[in-house]
Amino acid sequence: MASRNYSKPSEDQLRKTLTPLQYKVTQEDATEPPFRNDFWNQHARGLYVDVVTGEPLFSSLDKFDSGTGWPSFVRPIEDGRVTDLVDTSHGMRRVEVRSAAGNSHLGHVFDDGPAPTHQRYCINSASLRFVPEDRLEAEGYGAYRARFGKGEAPIPANTDNACAVPAKGEAPSCEATLETAILAGGCFWGMEEILRAVPGVLETDVGYSGGATASPTYSDVKTGRTGHAEAIRIVFDPKQISFADLLENWFFKMHDPTTRNRQGNDVGTQYRSAIFYASEEQKKVAEEVKAKVEASHAWSRPIVTEIVPAGAFTLAEGYHQDYLQNNPGGYTCHFMRE
Repeated sequence: MASRNYSKPSEDQLRKTLTPLQYKVTQEDATEPPFRNDFWNQHARGLYVDVVTGEPLFSSLDKFDSGTGWPSFVRPIEDGRVTDLVDTSHGMRRVEVRSAAGNSHLGHVFDDGPAPTHQRYCINSASLRFVPEDRLEAEGYGAYRARFGKGEAPIPANTDNACAVPAKGEAPSCEATLETAILAGGCFWGMEEILRAVPGVLETDVGYSGGATASPTYSDVKTGRTGHAEAIRIVFDPKQISFADLLENWFFKMHDPTTRNRQGNDVGTQYRSAIFYASEEQKKVAEEVKAKVEASHAWSRPIVTEIVPAGAFTLAEGYHQDYLQNNPGGYTCHFMRE
């Protein structure tokens, strides 16, 4: 084991340096949504370290596709970096894994992984920071450089596990405690600025959803020919704010859901009002809330918000993220109605 020491920062420092999602996962034992996190499908070579302390935890050489939607590894980077605890929350008996130095919640370990260990460390992306192979020396992890010089073949995908394919009659042994919503209602700059401050919202990203073109760019979407809408992806804690509350008291009040393919001065299908549901339960809630808002006559014209399945969400270019935080006074047509 490398001799470098790692220590957990103070509570005040954690609040300053971690994002709300990172704090919720590492300090309050939350589980992020599957398939909608940073590292589940990453294949680059390097180290995964504790986002709290920087302690090395896992190697890309031990990472494999488990079909669960979370980063999965067959082993920690070395002995002593990860600790095990019995976890009986959520009506299940599982083995929780935490970082040794920072005591950060990481995820769980299961005995249904591939060879050679037959273990599957199912880890939250929000608990990790990735250090690319070519940055190891620069960031103080040069002691691990030799591990990446052998050109090892990647571990094949192994999706026969209790999370991806639970036994008949049993629930999956991995369950997110946080949820994702994808909404569209005009220019995503203004929507993000309002939603980022909503209590219970942990993370927001702007991007493109609802179209047929693969990997669209802003230059593609702004033509109105790709079928995409400017959208916002929200990770939220349902214990603090429900999906229904998010829609009724925020989404349907921050934009005009009665103008088809338009918000303010922005005109085109990319500015349509839409709810992209991730589950049948979200579809049901969206339909109920839309009907409730319609019946309230809060809007004098019919609501034209689409309720459609959530397909691929493509992250928008970096300069669009947190746009109004980085450009105070920039353009927006969004505001909260009573």
